[in-house]
Amino acid sequence: MKSTDLVRTPLNKAVLLSGILALLVVGIGGQTRAWAGGSPPLPTHFSGLLNDYTPTSDSNTGKAISGSPYEMHGRWTLDLNARRGKATFSAEMTMETSEVANASTVFDPASLGAHTHHIVVTDGIIHGLPTDWQMLCPTLKPAALGGFAVTGSAYVTGNGSNPPFGNPSNVTICILGGTGTGVPGTAYVEYSNFTLTFGEKAAGHFGTQPIHGVVTRCGWPWGFEPSQSCRVKVQ
Repeated sequence: MKSTDLVRTPLNKAVLLSGILALLVVGIGGQTRAWAGGSPPLPTHFSGLLNDYTPTSDSNTGKAISGSPYEMHGRWTLDLNARRGKATFSAEMTMETSEVANASTVFDPASLGAHTHHIVVTDGIIHGLPTDWQMLCPTLKPAALGGFAVTGSAYVTGNGSNPPFGNPSNVTICILGGTGTGVPGTAYVEYSNFTLTFGEKAAGHFGTQPIHGVVTRCGWPWGFEPSQSCRVKVQ
């Protein structure tokens, strides 16, 4: 074999693979920094749980929400396309009248009107500028110190079918959390809280208040390690 022939070795393969991974990481960081004006890159995938109650009436119309207050329990996912400033969202939840409003004298579970909803948003717009979340998102207690929002049109099902209140409905999705203070012995999570707020038409069923939940995981596509932005950081 001539010395100029290409010799393939495990080291060559490792170097090639490292180069490909480096390009992918640079590409991801470049896309996220491009839309956020040079701010640290956002994770591209978020997921978590939601648990809340509906109000007894729609604050927009003053009409009572039949069967309320409902308990809501479910899970959700949010995927960001930072390069295009777009997002997709989905959620699955169960709902039933809370036991505090159970009219049955024997507290019959069958009287609670248990049902399911699937929710999808495919046209989400990312609002990631530093003050966007303050204008679009609800106030938390203790107060959130940072985050971002997504707005779009939600399509909702009721027990798998188109719901009586119709489709679509405007929604605002918020991912919020804390920031480090630099004080030793303190802890924070950058992206800890989730809220989902419906406009008409679904507000007549879910209410106009934000539905609260928790972020359980965030990270990158293609099997990368989960982001530390959704985990507890101790200073």
